[in-house]
Amino acid sequence: MTVTDHEYLKKILLAPVYDVAVNSDLVLLSRLTAELGNDVFLKREDQQPVKSFKLRGAYNRIASLSPEQLDAGVIAASAGNHAQGVAYSANMKGINATIVMPETTPDIKIEAVRRFGGQHANVVLHGTNFDTASAHARALSAEHGYTLIPPFDDPDVIAGQGTIARELLEQNPNLDMLFIAVGGGGLAAGISVYLKQLKPEIKIIAVESEESACFKAAKDAGEPTSLSSVGIFADGVAVKLMGSETFRLCNQYVDEIMTVTNDEICGAIKDIFDDTRVIAEPAGAMSVAAIRKYVKQNDIQGKKLGGILCGSNTNFHTLRYVSERCELGEQKEAVFAVKIPERQGAFKQFCECLGGRTITEFNYRYASQTEAHIFVGIKLRGGKAEFEALTAELGDKGYDCFDLSDNELAKLHVRHMVGGRPPTILNEVVFSFEFPEYPGALLNFLNTLGERWNITLFHYRNHGAAEGLVLAGFDIPPESRKAFDEHVTALNYTCQDVTDNPAYRFFLSEPK
Repeated sequence: MTVTDHEYLKKILLAPVYDVAVNSDLVLLSRLTAELGNDVFLKREDQQPVKSFKLRGAYNRIASLSPEQLDAGVIAASAGNHAQGVAYSANMKGINATIVMPETTPDIKIEAVRRFGGQHANVVLHGTNFDTASAHARALSAEHGYTLIPPFDDPDVIAGQGTIARELLEQNPNLDMLFIAVGGGGLAAGISVYLKQLKPEIKIIAVESEESACFKAAKDAGEPTSLSSVGIFADGVAVKLMGSETFRLCNQYVDEIMTVTNDEICGAIKDIFDDTRVIAEPAGAMSVAAIRKYVKQNDIQGKKLGGILCGSNTNFHTLRYVSERCELGEQKEAVFAVKIPERQGAFKQFCECLGGRTITEFNYRYASQTEAHIFVGIKLRGGKAEFEALTAELGDKGYDCFDLSDNELAKLHVRHMVGGRPPTILNEVVFSFEFPEYPGALLNFLNTLGERWNITLFHYRNHGAAEGLVLAGFDIPPESRKAFDEHVTALNYTCQDVTDNPAYRFFLSEPK
């Protein structure tokens, strides 16, 4: 049975979430406000006991259960904030909770669930991905009579998240626009069904990662549609399939959808830190990334813009990646490849052409007796326009430049690999792989690849995420390519042929 809009209002107003949750602050980001020329407000859901808004929906669903259901216990499948919300809520209610998490879940998240759940939480590690863990949770629910607490597609969960909207209207009833990160859609659905009934003129913008835009896909298809794959950086919104009820509400009430890149998210994490000294998780910073992007694209001034910092449960090692990418996201840095003559003084002459700009990175590789290839990073003061003017100037002086600022392969792998080319002609084919990350996973990955094809290139870097990222090259004679493809398909890893990527071609492939 469909819950009516009026019933959602009642559910939100009567939700008992404040048994466990706090009325989080709505703060003005003064530095970002001055920079963008609009008042930018941030709803601080990182202030919740579990550092995420997920506590609201989890507790509201558990509080709706009958005494018999509470006695039987609850179960949830999650590798992130929902798991912590369920564990904390169960502990506060004094009931047992089973949390099924993939074996690839970082230790920090497993420990957090056990800490929040206390003696009432039982963590079960099963499978190497969320889908496998979720199926196991459903099986345990059926076997033991546990009540399954869904992460987003449930009216009580949606209403719990909607209590944020009630607070927003009390804290600042004059917001012109509100930006909300979307994964499964529970947060956006709960907030929008409340706000649009009480303040229909407010514009609500759903924000998705470019790597997991399941709402956009559902909107285009007219119904929830499963994505073939999702990115791993903003894991809080890495959802392949939006909920049917969350889609119904978001489709009705959300005014616009926009996507943000990983670099833009990293820039927003820095924006939030600069104003609050809080480190947001990637999904938690998406609303701010969208605000910055929206203001630039639409040239708006003097508006009151709101965003939700929906969580701050980030792995510390992720900050290494964020630090590398935030300047690119704010267009305060550019990276590019250049061919320069291989002769004495050529490097100094090239640096002089940069006009005193700060060099943030420089990788040099001898390419032949006549030329060298370099990977360059520079600080920008005037954004993309400054970089375009610089490359045009370099082109006029005879330098062959290639912009790599939006080339993911270059930023993730190649910038760390500049300096090697095969000494002989090879049948080299290069792939990017994703594989479940757990102790011994890299060795397992290599073992499953087998020894039939010689590895010619390899780069792996641990980013503290649930999936490992590898760039690998193989010497594959044309007659055995079909067999190789069949072998990779059987491995069931996410895999993409990137042999034609210009960053690989420029720095690492054999001379043609």
